[in-house]
Amino acid sequence: MEDIEKYSEQIFTYVVEYGSQALLALVVLIIGLWIINRISASAHKALLKSAVDDTLSTFLSGAVDIILKVLLVISVASMVGIETTSFIAILGAAGLAVGMALQGSLSNFAGGVMLLIFRPVRVGDYINAQGQSGTVVEMGIFVTVLETFDKQIIIIPNGPLSNGNVINYSKSPTRAVEVTFSISYSDNMKVARDTLTQLMQQDERVLKDADNVVAVVELGDSSVNILYRAFVKTEDYWGYFFDIHEEGKLALENAGCSIPFPQTDVHLYKEQA
Repeated sequence: MEDIEKYSEQIFTYVVEYGSQALLALVVLIIGLWIINRISASAHKALLKSAVDDTLSTFLSGAVDIILKVLLVISVASMVGIETTSFIAILGAAGLAVGMALQGSLSNFAGGVMLLIFRPVRVGDYINAQGQSGTVVEMGIFVTVLETFDKQIIIIPNGPLSNGNVINYSKSPTRAVEVTFSISYSDNMKVARDTLTQLMQQDERVLKDADNVVAVVELGDSSVNILYRAFVKTEDYWGYFFDIHEEGKLALENAGCSIPFPQTDVHLYKEQA
């Protein structure tokens, strides 16, 4: 009986001493979680209404939610008398170890955040990066996915993508279609230029107020090379690029110009005995 009374007194003392702290900590935990959920939801809505990418807005709101909840747990633990200094030190050491282990992934993550904030490329853009060309079909936090013309899927880590050179063919509203046509030295250069100029002026896809060019650019070994540069809308680029090769060849042939091929003269000498 004496032991029971002793333990009962100890329990009562602990309840009196720590019960109010535990109750207050529980109230703080409940209210804190409710406030954090409201803050995370508000932050997510605000990011969605802004120009921030959906993927980045979801990640940022989730990161804010996790950080606030960790801070809340540490605060509640200190309220009930738990020593938090060593706990924080352990979290710091764990974070450092994880950071070193995931160094490459963190680089890709940082690159993904930069890409999603500054938006040098967007979904639907046709780009050339890291030696690969394709249309951007997905931009994530860690990787960017390209699709080529033949439906191959290329996955590029965001770290190298954000730090390397990127050619964005879709960024400008106009593009120049450049083709070099070769004619024989015996052909009339003025006729060839006039034929190609007329071909350029007849196509409605060519922007008439742009710096279009039809000019002789090289006197080659076996041909006279004429540069044909026509500016079109970006969405018309590939259609016009393929069409002008066929139309240009037919137009030059109808004008009496020939498209030569490289020739080599071989001279044989007979040795005298």
